[in-house]
Amino acid sequence: MPLDTRALSELAAQDDFICRHNGPGSSDNALMLNAIGEPSIDALLDHTIPADIRLQRPLALNGPCSERDTLRYLKEMAGRNQVFKSYIGMGYYGTVLPPVIARNVLENPGWYTAYTPYQPEISQGRLEALLNFQQMILDFTGMPLANASLLDEATAAAEAMALCARGNKKAKKCTAFFAADNLLPQTLDVLRTRATYLGFTLIIDSPDQLNRYDVFGALFSYPSESGEVSAQGELIEAAHHQNAMACIAADLLSLALLEAPGQRGADVVLGSAQRFGVPMGFGGPHAAFLAVSDSLKRAMPGRVIGVSRDSHGQPALRMAMQTREQHIRREKATSNICTAQALLANIAGFYAVYHGAEGIANIANRVYRLAHILGHGVSSHGIQLRHAHYVDTLTLDGLDLEAIRQRAEEARINLRYRTDGGIGISIDETTSAQDIQQLFDVLLGEGHGLDITTLDQQLRDLVALPASELRNTPYLTHQVFQRYRSETEMLRYLKRLENKDLSLAHAMIPLSSCTMKLNATSEMLPISWPEFAHIHPFAPAAQVEGYGQLIDELSTALLDITGYDALSMQPNSGAQGEYAGLIAIRRYQQAQGEGQRDICLIPSSAHGTNPASAAMAQLKVVVVECDAQGNIDLDDLRTKAEQHQQHLSAVMITYPSTHGVFEAHVREACDIVHRCGGQVYIDGANMNAQVGLCRPGDYGGDVSHLNLHKTFCIPHGGGGPGMGPIGVKAHLAPWLPNHAVTPLTGIDASSHAVSAAAFGSASILPISWAYITMMGGEGLRKATEQALINANYIAARLKDHYPVLYRGSGGHVGHECIIDIRPLKATSGISEEDIAKRLMDYGFHAPTMSFPVAGTLMIEPTESEALIELDRFCDAMLAIHAEIKRVEDGEWPADDNPLVNAPHTQRDLAGEWHPPYSRDTACFPTEATRNAKFWPSVNRVDNVFGDRNLICSCAPTEAYRDA
Repeated sequence: MPLDTRALSELAAQDDFICRHNGPGSSDNALMLNAIGEPSIDALLDHTIPADIRLQRPLALNGPCSERDTLRYLKEMAGRNQVFKSYIGMGYYGTVLPPVIARNVLENPGWYTAYTPYQPEISQGRLEALLNFQQMILDFTGMPLANASLLDEATAAAEAMALCARGNKKAKKCTAFFAADNLLPQTLDVLRTRATYLGFTLIIDSPDQLNRYDVFGALFSYPSESGEVSAQGELIEAAHHQNAMACIAADLLSLALLEAPGQRGADVVLGSAQRFGVPMGFGGPHAAFLAVSDSLKRAMPGRVIGVSRDSHGQPALRMAMQTREQHIRREKATSNICTAQALLANIAGFYAVYHGAEGIANIANRVYRLAHILGHGVSSHGIQLRHAHYVDTLTLDGLDLEAIRQRAEEARINLRYRTDGGIGISIDETTSAQDIQQLFDVLLGEGHGLDITTLDQQLRDLVALPASELRNTPYLTHQVFQRYRSETEMLRYLKRLENKDLSLAHAMIPLSSCTMKLNATSEMLPISWPEFAHIHPFAPAAQVEGYGQLIDELSTALLDITGYDALSMQPNSGAQGEYAGLIAIRRYQQAQGEGQRDICLIPSSAHGTNPASAAMAQLKVVVVECDAQGNIDLDDLRTKAEQHQQHLSAVMITYPSTHGVFEAHVREACDIVHRCGGQVYIDGANMNAQVGLCRPGDYGGDVSHLNLHKTFCIPHGGGGPGMGPIGVKAHLAPWLPNHAVTPLTGIDASSHAVSAAAFGSASILPISWAYITMMGGEGLRKATEQALINANYIAARLKDHYPVLYRGSGGHVGHECIIDIRPLKATSGISEEDIAKRLMDYGFHAPTMSFPVAGTLMIEPTESEALIELDRFCDAMLAIHAEIKRVEDGEWPADDNPLVNAPHTQRDLAGEWHPPYSRDTACFPTEATRNAKFWPSVNRVDNVFGDRNLICSCAPTEAYRDA
């Protein structure tokens, strides 16, 4: 190359993240626009987005900023967090994430970029990991069935309360639920919210006062929030004595020493798996667990991993029937749960695999012994122990609080300063003998004379737990928890499971409504930094100034992007955001003296979680029909809004619509509802089509949730984590969720929490902050434009072979398109599921199947896929259409062809072969698959067999076959 003689100012280091995030370049766009039939991007936008909602100014954001400068700035921000040694406890503990799991799971795109395992044939790795998690929970709780994680311990408690109401016939006459007053305060806070809008009377009192009340269920803490170990069997028996279901909120590590609640007859056991290797991260994300008795298994909320068989009779894992039931039963669903915490559940499960029963027992015993030494030492110096029996948490009374607080701050130690005057201290896996010696200094001052080695020798044979509560039941006995002790073996196991799963590391995942876009490495790096990962959610405000700055800057950006006035970061999933937004509307209307407003209008095309969320907010769902073009039927909306005018609470609108188009009359739809006194909820699931081009707060929205795990690049993690913050107009701001432990300014004190931590899963917020910072306002707009180009290009390439079901008034789709498979099925018998499974042979994850319209596929390419990958997908779809033609022409039998037999595995390359097509056709349908083949690890999974034979634990392989 010739010498570059440009001026030095023109040779500044270039680090253009925008072109790294967006797949196609300008020449690619010219080709795609030509295929679409538009001369320019501006022309496409003019013919796609209604003019009356277009944003008339650039976003008021800084940037774009280079990756290096972004990380440098973020590191400075993180430095404003002070990582004290925290003994606060309250459900959050220091833990050690084994480096082999950190590097190969948490920081590995093969694990964090995969989608929820709705297509099990290409998800067997994380399905096995989640089954391990379920087995771990079953072992520790002693229950027969567990789910594959919930959002956090507090919401798991709320789900348990609702589950008791569904599972106990007594709830038809009795609406009271008992919650022990020694539960974690954030759990009680969430229970108050949930009980209010489920129509339950929540009774909070001392556990020994249960017999004073008539209730359908009761929730107890084991151990209590102050650390006490009481006789759980007596509490369970007291609940059962009055035909109430008994729930136990249990500490998972404590259950290595204390008897399993299932052995005492508990109906539901719940808690958090955070201390099994998942950093505190200022509150999340962490995998909660829920385990139930056999009688409740069909009513349990959340995702359940079950064992079935494939078409060759081999064992195969899949998500069990009830895990997507909100899409089927809608407002009659048992829960609105959508996002779980799959990535964190996998980490917790691998933690148990890595340590095994012996390792977990060693950790639990060590924690207990250090706590016992601490308690014995301080009590010998006149400090009172509130409880005689404890595992890891002590509550101390009779202290000089100010002197202790000063010494603790000088030592960079956080203790729990209780509102009742005591001090709480929780010992965890990271606590050392030197830490206990330091705690003696902090609690007693100099000259105490205590020596931890001497105390250890004195207490070696003394057990401070009641014999009746000690564990006798073995745990982690399955071979998976016994085999992988060396790091070499563990590494190979993790890689073996990873290789079974298709992720964004392999190919585009064209799932619509799910926005599987780039999760850039530079966005992901900060979540492992100690300054973000090792912060307790209830640390003093002075220690978390970095998090405060991060949340403020991210909130300011999101408010500009959406057009709202205030924002809450508390909801830790999209469905949780829906619920929080509807609750804000209900609280506002109640404050206005309009508590009778209890009707929610929801279009028939809405996301399945919309009606389920409305029902959880105690709203009555009235369905609004769509017209032949897939738009909201304005006449039907007007009629129903006016019919229910006195009781109309809200409408829930997804925009662009779930049918993939920008409806031309969305502003009018909002006006209709407002004129009838209702509020407008704009579902933010499709915000990826709006950023920088239009804002829901401008065209009529009063509240929206944002899926940060979609539009703003937090990865899906194989089924979670997620974040669903809500933006609201100013009149709703006082009614956003508050928090009992971390009160928030400007929010009414009666607005109880919806999640366990005040800022939800805060440790993943740096991802979205970094994305917005590196893209800037200009880059975000370009990303949206690119998403629209890519989707319309796919629609243009496929339209002659697969009818595009809905288009906007300008003839274009939004950021996604629905192709209709029903005409092909009528002539060939090939279904949308057959196409979905055949795509696996071509190396792709299927688009969204049969939602929102049965018999269709909904495709969303996102902006991050390059033209070469878009063409590879389109080529695969066209090749599949040619295969369908061969079935139509009778060349291949309708019941024996590559589509109905898909997917094909490596097993199909060996042994006998009888189909009327070649193995080459089956397994290597394109040149691309010859060069880089992703192999499904099982053949087509039999879902019906799995639902009829519900096995959700790590039983021996023979048991699956015998079933």
